[in-house]
Amino acid sequence: MASVHESLYFNPMMTNGVVHANVFGIKDWVTPYKISVLALLYDMTASKITLPERRRLNKLILPLQQGPDLTLGQFLKTVEECCSQTAHTVKLRLDEMADGELKDMEYFFSTLPTPFTAFDSEAYKTSVVGLFMRHMLLAYNKLSFSQVYKLYKSLQLYCHSHYAKPADGLLGLPELATNDSDMDLTSTEDTVGDRIDREELDSPLHESELRNNSTPSRGPLSQKQAEYFLARQAYLLKNDENKALKPAALQEELNNMLKFNPDFAEAHYLNYLNNMRVQDIFLSAHSLLHYFDRLILSGNEGKSNGDEGYGRSLRYAALNLASLHCRFGHYQQADLALQEAIRIAQESNDHVCLQHCLSWLYTLEQMKGSDSTVLTEDSVKMAAHFCLPYLASLGIQSLVQQGATQGKTAHKLMDALKDTDILHWKHSLSELIEISLAQTTSIWRMYGKSTMALQQAQLLLNMSSLEPVNFGVQQNNTEAFAVALCHLAELHAEQGLYCAVSEILQHLKEQFPPHSQHAKLWMLCDLKIEFERHMNEGKYHLAEPLVTAISALNKTEGLYRKAQVLKALNRSTEAYKILQRLQVHCEKTKCTEVVIRVMLSTAELHWESSGFSTALPLLLQALALARQHHLQSLASETILHLAFTQLMLGVPKHALSVLHEAIEPVLAHGSVMDKGRALLLTARCQMAVAGFGPNGHGQADLHLAVLAVDTLNESAAYFSKLSCKARLRDVRYLQALLHRSLGQTSQCYKSSMLFRLLDQELQAPAPPVSMRLLP
Repeated sequence: MASVHESLYFNPMMTNGVVHANVFGIKDWVTPYKISVLALLYDMTASKITLPERRRLNKLILPLQQGPDLTLGQFLKTVEECCSQTAHTVKLRLDEMADGELKDMEYFFSTLPTPFTAFDSEAYKTSVVGLFMRHMLLAYNKLSFSQVYKLYKSLQLYCHSHYAKPADGLLGLPELATNDSDMDLTSTEDTVGDRIDREELDSPLHESELRNNSTPSRGPLSQKQAEYFLARQAYLLKNDENKALKPAALQEELNNMLKFNPDFAEAHYLNYLNNMRVQDIFLSAHSLLHYFDRLILSGNEGKSNGDEGYGRSLRYAALNLASLHCRFGHYQQADLALQEAIRIAQESNDHVCLQHCLSWLYTLEQMKGSDSTVLTEDSVKMAAHFCLPYLASLGIQSLVQQGATQGKTAHKLMDALKDTDILHWKHSLSELIEISLAQTTSIWRMYGKSTMALQQAQLLLNMSSLEPVNFGVQQNNTEAFAVALCHLAELHAEQGLYCAVSEILQHLKEQFPPHSQHAKLWMLCDLKIEFERHMNEGKYHLAEPLVTAISALNKTEGLYRKAQVLKALNRSTEAYKILQRLQVHCEKTKCTEVVIRVMLSTAELHWESSGFSTALPLLLQALALARQHHLQSLASETILHLAFTQLMLGVPKHALSVLHEAIEPVLAHGSVMDKGRALLLTARCQMAVAGFGPNGHGQADLHLAVLAVDTLNESAAYFSKLSCKARLRDVRYLQALLHRSLGQTSQCYKSSMLFRLLDQELQAPAPPVSMRLLP
């Protein structure tokens, strides 16, 4: 079931996808790349371009101005995608300057439209283009002669390196950006120390500066470039991690940024988010503490919020540290950090922070396995009192999740979710709408209503996000999407649609890389599907290695499946010990679903020793638990077990009447395997009632025999869909028996031949058909 507290992580640098980053200490300067942008802007204002091309170029202006410096090849390719003619003109203008003399660059700057006089063009002083031109003209006019010469030489290198290869041994000067003190807006006139060093100008270009075109610029970023870079990467990390830089590449860029400005607080926070991607607890905590240290030292919080600013940073620093430890399962450290945040918030009378702390407090109790219902209810009441709909809704969703595991009726849970949905749509809480749909999917799945679960999962996947779409991506990498897709994969696997399952899992692997936070969901889902498939096909030697991998992700699931494999391999004593240990553990943790499954598996072990009467109390107890918690799927499976037990105890009529209660929900919502088993058991009961059993006496009921043949045919179709050859062998044997009794010789020979082929293929002696219900 989806966690309802993924969105509680406090992100002080983002509001609606916008990064608030004001502590840079880096000013704008002229670079060869920005001269290229100026050339593009000049040609856009001077030449005539078609309307569609102008629209495409207008969309490109802001990313080009605010983004990091590109190589000439990248820049021309980007422009060429919008307007090839303009890209060619810009290339010619840059080549003219680079192949000419210094006066050509001087002439270019003198011919740029002045933002104060260009009223009818895009370069007007209040426009985006006008502001950029003003900045560049001001920066250029402040340069000394030696600085202008350096700029011209780097422009030549910038243009010529587009055509040259690293092996050509180009000569030039290092990147101009490394001498940013010479080029910033506050530079004074030339001094003795600014004289040109000919050896520096003629030194070979370093190999690292001739890197692949796809690598971003390694120089320091200006204020706008840093803001744009952080906003883009933070937004992509939150909404579509695959489109963000890879963890190693992003770490390299952040290290480069912090090298030029170690007190850049927001870069430390993005570093924290990046380390969280790779589950690095040490560097995550290190970067988080650095962020709040730099934030306090910068004085921004104090200036904006008075003396409360520093305390606010400390409160949320402790709260973020608690959430970090919660995510990594360090409950004791999380509790200490949470108590510290609560203490500071109480001293400052910060009710909002206290509500966040209370939300994390009941979340921490849930993670520990304790009952947090009272804390959650208090949190909902206080959040409603202080008009915090987000936290109130999170609390209600948490209560619904607890109620589902505690056996609350479905209509109460759905009513609660409906009320929260009204609140979500009223306040446009898109993330909580997604969590609500994922929770509804999980609840229907738990209740055994596969059709309703499928509908809710599809509704979530087809829903348009209410969040503003920035950088061309929508939010689709949350835990809610991962949960819905995993449910979808399992539902398709239950119906034997393994091609569709492969496509869904492939999408999950692309959307949630192995290092991401929610990758464990699809990893466990993939392993469980593979395990069930191998068990259905009787390939126990392939299922056994998967148990170790499942145990690494979920110990409870791993133990249960280990018992299943041992039982299939006839190692009953070992399986029984594991099941007993697992039952005790699940009763303590109140994992009712697993408790019921353990009881059913234990009853199956009793069958193997012909202890059918011993299995009855276990099955009745499991049925009572399933009905108490409204688990229809498990209740139907328990009824099938009861019917089989009654059949083996010699009361097939009672078994057939009990089956009528379970067969309808199994056919409506059950998996293909469940349908096949239910129909096979029904056919065996019909045969026993008709007088075909081992204890049958007198004349056989031909009408029931014909019904049993039809039921077996339907059961065979389901087993064939799953390639369950062991079960098909049993069906063919019973079909041959029925056809012979009914005098249908040709059908009898056909079923006998199919049975013989399957028996030879399996190369394993079949247990008595009368003793089999499960594969």
